[in-house]
Amino acid sequence: MLSQGKAVVFDVGRVLYHWQLRALFEKLIEDSEELDWFLAHVVTEEWHFEHDRGRPLSAMVPERIALFPDYEEHIRAYAARFNETVPGPVDGSHELVCRLHEKGVPLFCLTNFGDEFWEGFRPTAPIFDRFDDVIVSGVEKVAKPSPRIYQIVEERSGRGGADLFFTDDNPANVEAARARGWDAHVFTDASALEGQLIASGFL
Repeated sequence: MLSQGKAVVFDVGRVLYHWQLRALFEKLIEDSEELDWFLAHVVTEEWHFEHDRGRPLSAMVPERIALFPDYEEHIRAYAARFNETVPGPVDGSHELVCRLHEKGVPLFCLTNFGDEFWEGFRPTAPIFDRFDDVIVSGVEKVAKPSPRIYQIVEERSGRGGADLFFTDDNPANVEAARARGWDAHVFTDASALEGQLIASGFL
């Protein structure tokens, strides 16, 4: 039987919503080879992760433009049009959130997401109204897989260890959760997650 205290913690990018920088920049760069080079060298996921960790766009964008002045327009588009890197929901994931919410399961999110981008994205995503709390790395100035951000979830949710079921597409983030005793699973698709939630007694 499910413990009254057990909660489900979702990652956001590539679990609840698709996320890919290419979705924006394929609109701006027609040549596929140039697009691949741009995503590998200019606006990269590694560079983007600096904002997830709390670095402000006001520092990141001018610095990047100085390095790649020919792509100033594109780098500014990264800051101004970030929501276009989120093409839509991951199939089936929102339905699982709704089912869990209807059953009264406490729901939390733990996401690596820049605070400025989150401020622009959150109003477009009513699914988060069903969550008790969303822990955002850019707000906390610490990102997964740092142990500190998992500790923040424990503090904010009032739960720890096996009372937290966690799903994330990044194996390193899942391992960090498991190291704290969480019931953590690598997300592949909603069907597999549904099976894991059933096995854990949530559905």
